[in-house]
Amino acid sequence: MDQIIRKKSRKKVSNSSSTAWIFDLDNTLYPEHCNLFAHIDIKMKAYITNLLGVDGDQAYKIQKDYFIRYGTTLRGLIEVHGVNPEDFMHFVHDIDLSPLKQDQELGRALSAIRGRKFIFTNGEARYAIRVLEKIGIEDQFDGIFDITAAGHIPKPNEVSYQNFIDHFGIDPKNAVMIEDMARNLAPAAALGMTTVWVKTRYEWGAMGYDAAHIDYETDHLVGWLSETLQT
Repeated sequence: MDQIIRKKSRKKVSNSSSTAWIFDLDNTLYPEHCNLFAHIDIKMKAYITNLLGVDGDQAYKIQKDYFIRYGTTLRGLIEVHGVNPEDFMHFVHDIDLSPLKQDQELGRALSAIRGRKFIFTNGEARYAIRVLEKIGIEDQFDGIFDITAAGHIPKPNEVSYQNFIDHFGIDPKNAVMIEDMARNLAPAAALGMTTVWVKTRYEWGAMGYDAAHIDYETDHLVGWLSETLQT
């Protein structure tokens, strides 16, 4: 991808004024070409196939329909079929992480941040920790807020964001949220956070895009952080 940084607004974000830095996990803290979600996609399709006794094509349609309607496939499966979320997450997150590599450049950029740093993910904490360890940045964060901590209410549900900021005592007006899914930034912007959209080639990443709730766009997270942290 082109390493281009695009500033979308004059909303100020700096290393001295931003007290909380909130990062999504998948396709945000590692490059999209690692394509981990393709493996998770396969596992979700297999889970639905076994659960409902449908073929692969029908399972995939159900999977994506629930993702669009409920925020995550898991939430749809809980609402419609009453699945056990722990069983689902254990199954779909049991994937090979070998595409991930140590990212010293990202580690240095994160180390330069003066404020607290958090992971806010629709995945589970055990999977998040495995990913962070593989990248070599597991010691960089002050906390992880996963789908279990959120009561299985995923982003972009506003309740999840309120629970997140209450859990860690975050002032949203002094927080920066960095995320690869544009629709997940709308509630953050409504709370007063500065929002950063990490652009990918995935169509669903742009779903719900609205420039009004996105302050910055970048397709190179480390480049954006390096520029921003100089101010």
